[in-house]
Amino acid sequence: MNPEPPDPPEPSAAESAPVGRRIVLGMLGLGVAGVAAAPVLQRGLESFLGAAAGKDPTGLTGLLPNGGGFRYYSVAASVPHKRVADYRLTVDGLVDRPATYTLDALRALPQTRLVRDVQCVTGWRVPGTPFAGVRLSRLLDAAGVRPGAGAVRFTCFDGTYTESLTLEQARRDDVLVALSMQDKPVSHAHGGPVRLYVAPMYFYKSAKWLSGITVTGKVRRGFWEERGYDTDAWVGRSNGRDDHPTS
Repeated sequence: MNPEPPDPPEPSAAESAPVGRRIVLGMLGLGVAGVAAAPVLQRGLESFLGAAAGKDPTGLTGLLPNGGGFRYYSVAASVPHKRVADYRLTVDGLVDRPATYTLDALRALPQTRLVRDVQCVTGWRVPGTPFAGVRLSRLLDAAGVRPGAGAVRFTCFDGTYTESLTLEQARRDDVLVALSMQDKPVSHAHGGPVRLYVAPMYFYKSAKWLSGITVTGKVRRGFWEERGYDTDAWVGRSNGRDDHPTS
């Protein structure tokens, strides 16, 4: 059986009741109005839940899909926001030319746009989701991967989440360091300003709040692999699921 994301910390009654009540009432109100104005309100609902998720001690926002069909997951108690000016992505490990990229530097590189379904291992799916960014293989080539390297490890500025891919998987054309999601900059709630996007794998491989890319000798299990998920997470061919492939 696949493990579920961990339960959020138990809030005190004093802090949970008023926030939870406001969130639930807000979601119900938007849901009713959405019947009459679905496209506009879906965008509004996504923004509302994205903002509420970071301030919700009850965990209620993590249980419901937003207007775009996504759910908000975080394994850390809080995640700092990164502005354009202070975001950095490091590439290091078994490479000849370690590098640090600013957000502007990543934006200046050639961009690749993909449109694929997103499949979560917990069962929900969002069809036809555009992602755009820099192919991970381009950053690896620029760094000069050394002989003996066999994998890539990803770290995140939430201070907790990690992921890994084999070097062969990381070099696929459908693996991006994503700057755009749904044709707009990746929001903080969706793992911005920069996240990983691994199109053919379950969404837990697409690490949010990406801050480090480290070339290693072998695969090291990531956060969810340490808790029972498959390390090779091909959609429909892992984790005991038979979902239709996303690419």
